[in-house]
Amino acid sequence: MTMLASAMAGGSLGQFLVVSGVLMSIGLAGFLTRRNLIVMFLCTELMFQGVIVAMVAFGRWHWDVSGQVFVIFILTVAAAEAALALALVVLLYRRRDTLDAEAWTELQE
Repeated sequence: MTMLASAMAGGSLGQFLVVSGVLMSIGLAGFLTRRNLIVMFLCTELMFQGVIVAMVAFGRWHWDVSGQVFVIFILTVAAAEAALALALVVLLYRRRDTLDAEAWTELQE
């Protein structure tokens, strides 16, 4: 029995969906309440991880690999988003010396 199969054997689909929902909720709450750009970026990654847990759980529950295939695409998007977000955070920090999102609410001419 593989490690994933033995991990899924101990829990039901509902338990994995609860974990996925908790990860999504924590990520969404953190994204909406925090104003630090790095924390907002990390909360976005946490939401991605919640979706990944749900996709793997559904794929394993239905004995279909499409959930794992979607996970590969989600990880690819997350990696591209991480590279762009980190570059944007560094650029914004160099311009204003702050990572507060409120500093960038108004546009400059």
